[in-house]
Amino acid sequence: MSSLLSAHVSTMGEGVLAIPALWRDIWPPLAIRHSSSFLCLASVFSLSSLRIAFLIVRLSSSNMAHIVGYPRMGPKRELKFALESFWDGKSSAEDLKQVAKDLRASIWNQQKEAGVTWIPSNTFSYYDHVLDTTAMVGAVPERYGWTGPSVEFDTYFSMARGNKTTPAMEMTKWFDTNYHYIVPEIGPETKFSLASRKALDEYKEALELGVKTVPVFVGPVSYLIMSKATRDAPKNFDPLSLLDSILPVYKEILSELKAAGAHGVQFDEPTLVLDQESSRYEAYKKAYDFLGAEFGSGILIETYFADLPAEAYKTLIGLESVGAIGVDLVRGIKTLELIKEHGFPAEKKLLAGVVDGRNIWANDLAASLTLLEGLVADLGKDRVMVSTSCSLLHTAVDLKNETKLDDEMKSWMAFAAQKLHEVVALANALKGNKDEAFFAANAAAQESRRNSPRVHNAAVKEATKNLEESEHRRATPVVNRLEEQQKKLNLPILPTTTIGSFPQTPELRRVRREVKSKKITEEEYTKAIQTEIQNVVKLQEDLDLDVLVHGEPERNDMVEYFGEQLQGFVFTANGWVQSYGSRCVKPPVIFGDVSRPSSMTVYWSKYAQSLTSRPMKGMLTGPVTILNWSFVRVDQPRSTTCLQIALAIKDEVEDLEANGITVIQIDEAALREGLPLRKSEQASYQDWAVHSFRITTCGVKDTTQIHTHMCYSNFNDIIHSIIDMDADVITIENSRSDEKLLSVFREGVKYAAGIGPGVYDIHSPRIPSTEEMADRARKMLAVLESKVLWINPDCGLKTRKYAEVVPALTNLVAATKQLRAELASAK
Repeated sequence: MSSLLSAHVSTMGEGVLAIPALWRDIWPPLAIRHSSSFLCLASVFSLSSLRIAFLIVRLSSSNMAHIVGYPRMGPKRELKFALESFWDGKSSAEDLKQVAKDLRASIWNQQKEAGVTWIPSNTFSYYDHVLDTTAMVGAVPERYGWTGPSVEFDTYFSMARGNKTTPAMEMTKWFDTNYHYIVPEIGPETKFSLASRKALDEYKEALELGVKTVPVFVGPVSYLIMSKATRDAPKNFDPLSLLDSILPVYKEILSELKAAGAHGVQFDEPTLVLDQESSRYEAYKKAYDFLGAEFGSGILIETYFADLPAEAYKTLIGLESVGAIGVDLVRGIKTLELIKEHGFPAEKKLLAGVVDGRNIWANDLAASLTLLEGLVADLGKDRVMVSTSCSLLHTAVDLKNETKLDDEMKSWMAFAAQKLHEVVALANALKGNKDEAFFAANAAAQESRRNSPRVHNAAVKEATKNLEESEHRRATPVVNRLEEQQKKLNLPILPTTTIGSFPQTPELRRVRREVKSKKITEEEYTKAIQTEIQNVVKLQEDLDLDVLVHGEPERNDMVEYFGEQLQGFVFTANGWVQSYGSRCVKPPVIFGDVSRPSSMTVYWSKYAQSLTSRPMKGMLTGPVTILNWSFVRVDQPRSTTCLQIALAIKDEVEDLEANGITVIQIDEAALREGLPLRKSEQASYQDWAVHSFRITTCGVKDTTQIHTHMCYSNFNDIIHSIIDMDADVITIENSRSDEKLLSVFREGVKYAAGIGPGVYDIHSPRIPSTEEMADRARKMLAVLESKVLWINPDCGLKTRKYAEVVPALTNLVAATKQLRAELASAK
């Protein structure tokens, strides 16, 4: 076939023939014949020197099934272990690349065998897909000393994790998920160039395996909107102003993909679900008019995590170069109203995201099929594809690896691998090939879950019924409480503390594994944990920290630990989900009403306090964070489940106080994360989330100091909700985000409680100097009173090694003492 024709007649995935209008106009006599297996284009004619005789394009017997993205860590966290081995110098770059290659092959083949039609590539990442985009466009901050032409591992991982001399780039939450992305730094001086051909390499790699994929990119508009201005950029600089500069880089990689045989590409533009100024929508039009000139109608735009605003929807359907649009119909069900009101273009396909990419519950296939059939009735059978609501990156990998769950519980669930089959089953059903047995088993599981006595607890429902009738506030204002607490605690100015956890050593993990497998007795386990607590307490005293922690050696995870002791939770063996880099979490599953049968932390906190005369923090995870970092039941409002958890944590707080613990930290690391993306839904969330926190603390004495902790989010837009939580002290991430938290105080927000913006980034192996931490604290003192300021790291220390923690905390204490001397001298 002529190369000219092959460049314009393409298959958008197997079985979908795309003939651009240009060619239909040139050859009106083009005839189409088809059987169940083939689509035949038959005609003989000439155009200049071009002769076309006969073209046969195989139609897939498969369905119209699409996956937005897939987990990258592997079913047994193979990538995590390969990354950490490489970072520790125990394996080579080639070893790491081979593990990655094997994982990608497994993922692509799994989707092909399941019957997925549009299989994504370039969704794999060694650390973060947004960082991959930064590498692709060559937007490497100057401080890393990169000179081009390509971004290799040294530079890539330095941006992600920092190195001995240079701090890492900022990390923050990806929209309202627990996934963290590396925030691009864009300034007027940023020069873009194609510095990574990862997308092309992976496309070719899949092709060699016989898998035709759809390469996936973070869309250029979302990439720039999710970036931040460099520190030296003018005050009102907007990274989106560099759209014209970045688009040629995208076009260059598209051109290379096209030459390699790619017929379709997916651009993720999740910022389309955000409320934006009308002028911003012009950027999407400009971007896809430009890129469409290179790739024609082979462009798919994927949106997810919320409803589309009306103006965003109208912008999307008006993009002439876009051949398919993906929408989230789990968290964005109102988008259906826009389709009915504004219609959907006849020349485009709708990718209906009905299979939840962010939870582990089996899809209600009957309900989803009814929704899909309604769309087909409105739009036509060949214009609706079945998809996941977002990338499956946010769910667990494969239910077949679960050994701890009983058969009934497993029948209620679907992990990423099972969701592939749900998507395909729905797509087949739309085509008239419904698997009756599969649908019947699903319906039986749905009915079982709705009516199971394991799910419902009448006493819990009754206890939460009237909670909204009170605000549950502590009676005494925080300023007066702090005075009473200081009389009791007698802390120095600029008190020092840590966030909670200390390094989780291989020995600690071994002890926890062995007690679970009954290789050691409970008595041996208790003795081992007590020894670790003794060591952690002595280390903190030697370092001269003021408020101590017990180090949490008994805890596997700050949410899982509590969930294991609460009714209404169940746990997986291998339900790991990537949080950032190699860091994975295993979210608990909240399947039923939540209650606390007995105390959860009192024994260890009481033991730790007995070892020291200094204040020992009791360490709890707050109800909102437990909720947001779990897979949550979907048969009742999230707010109801959160109130149930709040009552359980309230009981634990009061038990700690009764046992002599006078400082209690209730972490709400994920409070900001759960904020809905659409502004119209945010006030309601903030009301019930903050109320849930206050329920946990409303019963303690004025002399009991309540701390909370938040990390790695943009807090500035919820600062008033943070104040409304009415905690006595908040410790909060600050160092990795260029102290942007401090800007709210510069702008006049008054915060009367104690506050500890972090002075060093614990997610990097880098050890900051005494002077660096002192300098950060001086910036804080410029906007905060010394009497409310605490000095602490950004977050818990469990992921670090003692060889990093000890010198870093030594420098932190030295910096604090230096500042105390400066304050005393100034007086």
